[in-house]
Amino acid sequence: MKRFILCVSAMLPLFQGAVFAGESPDDKDKSAAKKVRLLRELPSHLAPVDSMSTGKEAGEFKPSIHVGAIVHMFASSEQSGFGGGASTDPKQWNKGFSLYRARVLVGGQLSKKGSFFMETDLPSPIGIQLGNGTKNVKVAPIMLDAQYEYDFSNAFQLIAGMQLVSNNRNGLQGAAGLMANDFTYFQYPYNLFENSPLQGNFGRDLGVNARGFLLKDKFEYRLGVFTGRNLDGQAPLRVVGRVAYNFLDPEKDYYYAGTKLGSGNTFAWGAGFDAQGSYYNLGTDVFIDKKAGNAGSVTLNAAFQYMTGGTNINSKYSFAGLIPRQNVQFLELGYYFNKSRLQPWVRYESQAISSKKEQAGSELVSDFDKAKSSRVYGGGLNYFFNGNTTNLRLSYVARQYNVASSAGDYNTKAYGQFWLQVQFFVF
Repeated sequence: MKRFILCVSAMLPLFQGAVFAGESPDDKDKSAAKKVRLLRELPSHLAPVDSMSTGKEAGEFKPSIHVGAIVHMFASSEQSGFGGGASTDPKQWNKGFSLYRARVLVGGQLSKKGSFFMETDLPSPIGIQLGNGTKNVKVAPIMLDAQYEYDFSNAFQLIAGMQLVSNNRNGLQGAAGLMANDFTYFQYPYNLFENSPLQGNFGRDLGVNARGFLLKDKFEYRLGVFTGRNLDGQAPLRVVGRVAYNFLDPEKDYYYAGTKLGSGNTFAWGAGFDAQGSYYNLGTDVFIDKKAGNAGSVTLNAAFQYMTGGTNINSKYSFAGLIPRQNVQFLELGYYFNKSRLQPWVRYESQAISSKKEQAGSELVSDFDKAKSSRVYGGGLNYFFNGNTTNLRLSYVARQYNVASSAGDYNTKAYGQFWLQVQFFVF
């Protein structure tokens, strides 16, 4: 299934330092340094960790605000069947122009230890064809992130509200710092929409998350409770935890970066869990971004997850028929050339279903597993005019499914997508 996409991404702060009267130039510089971390989408390699303080400088505190925007637009051509299910004619191609992302970001430092972050987005792309054959031209924005953070200390912070929720690194990446053309398919497949099993909002959920750094900032922990699937207000809470250890330089991104373009010295190992009712997800991940030879730097992002909705079909809080037992694997590998500013990359993902009979319903387990399992593979070439601020991405990605044949068995079919993306990011 093929898709040719022109994507324009912009992050444009409208102003960086709305502070009160009486501010000196030195105060303004300090305020700007504080505000950089307020926009969660901004990777920390664009602003050194030691400049991202939380307002502890000596002198009178000055509240501040930081505003930005992210916009993705594309022209596409995608082979029928790419989105899933058997295609009656895989030679057909979908074509058109779409507004994919249109985010407004607002971050503010309210006190020396308290800050907020808000982000809007489109619930569906503008320009796609609806089921009735008409073009989607009007979409009201939704609240994507809305969170308040209070920093008690470097070892303990609380973040409350709507926020990105995942037990693995890739599920916690920000849109502004991706290496590949877009997010992966299987890192939070049950937490994307309100009708998904975990009733998420593009990977977000409502709750309270604790976070902190220990061992000279090399060890990070996260532990939060969230609403998750809420049928009647009496469902058990969703609990998500993660630990990560950085063997080289510490990382303080709240939404992680996917590549650091030669400025990284990172080797991070992480592990986490995600659980609610009979559902649980256990995972581990590795991220490496560091200099490799004189030519440039390598980026490797890999993850493995095991998840299941359990086998209890009698409880109204059961996930048995919603989330089958499965293994999910993910790998991204890229190399950034310093002089040419080129970065080739490859990606592989696998969702291998191995369900229990209680999860397959009336279907045969073997047929259910084959029909639900799929893989994604592909690669691309990025050109960075000026790092994350302006870049061009060309990629090809294929999705592979097991499609039932008239003979009663399954054939493996792949559908491709081409993607050409332009990003500019000003902060």
